[in-house]
Amino acid sequence: MIIGVPKEIKKDEYRVALLPVGAETLRKGGHRVIVQKGAGIGSGIPDAEYRDAGAAMVASAKEIFRRSEMIIKVKEPQPSEIRMIRRDQIIFTYFHFASSRSLTEGMIRNGAVSIAYETMEGDDGSLPLLTPMSEVAGRMAVQEGAKYLERPMEGQGILLGGVPGVHPAMVVILGGGVVGTNAAKMAAGLGANVTILDIDLDRLRYLSDVLPPNVTCLMSNPENIRKFVAEADLLVGAVLISGAKAPRLVTRSMVKTMKKGAVIVDVAVDQGGCIETIRPTTHSNPTYTINGVVHYGVANMPGAVSRTSTYALTNATLPYAVMIAKKGYVRAAQENNAVWTGINILKGKVTHPAVAKAFKMRYTPLEELLS
Repeated sequence: MIIGVPKEIKKDEYRVALLPVGAETLRKGGHRVIVQKGAGIGSGIPDAEYRDAGAAMVASAKEIFRRSEMIIKVKEPQPSEIRMIRRDQIIFTYFHFASSRSLTEGMIRNGAVSIAYETMEGDDGSLPLLTPMSEVAGRMAVQEGAKYLERPMEGQGILLGGVPGVHPAMVVILGGGVVGTNAAKMAAGLGANVTILDIDLDRLRYLSDVLPPNVTCLMSNPENIRKFVAEADLLVGAVLISGAKAPRLVTRSMVKTMKKGAVIVDVAVDQGGCIETIRPTTHSNPTYTINGVVHYGVANMPGAVSRTSTYALTNATLPYAVMIAKKGYVRAAQENNAVWTGINILKGKVTHPAVAKAFKMRYTPLEELLS
């Protein structure tokens, strides 16, 4: 199989979808790898390392898309890329379809095989390709939140952990999954008072056992959300429903109750956001203020720490890329649940129920297309 790796073109995206060692692994498996020149520069990987690993370097994304049977990316195809994708071409990347009708309709029209990192599920229900970036995003949420609490950033002028004699900040985290857990670890480690809200009691019991004493684990319900949103200095949105649009847990009226100079970091913005007032922003223009509350809505947070993120992501994605290249997507899906659950759109049909529900589109079970 011919595997192509284009340079990411989403604004402020510096990650790359394949390391040189990944190119070497695929080449040893009998495949050809073509990489766009400069694709790895943002992660500190020069073209020469790809050449040494046996990859062919080409100048344009157009050539990558024209020649490749499978495209491996980091972020969802941008409009110019969607137009280059052809029928039955495999696109293996983060899609987050539920947050974009235009992306969904574009991938339906081109008839490609859309395999989404974020919906691939292991046999145990885990999300192996979402987890590494969720770990990064959870930690970054607190790092960025702490920065924007500073007064020059329009925050309250609060040090997250306080100092002896001065009360630490209150960090409220909506969701106790991978993002929420990593955010709690970071915030607690800095000395903040942390509250996690989640609907899963078993998960709350587990978090209560493993997290330090300055983390309180509470049941998520409208009353608790209203109460703790109003008390938060830093509010982190960390809610995930696999493949689906994030539920809006925090309303505009709740945001109005927050302290002036409080900060919101909504990691769920990739899936539409769990806070009504959030909208996607970029690393170059990351925040805006509503009702005196600083909103941080960067939709590709891990892209800012591109070297760490690239290595963490490709450690997880490479085994699946090798599997798909070796077996083809049909056999790979039939033999591996993660690949099966990763196929969101196939032959112009929506094959993930949450994506279909988000836009009231017809859902076609994958088994009908792969029988």
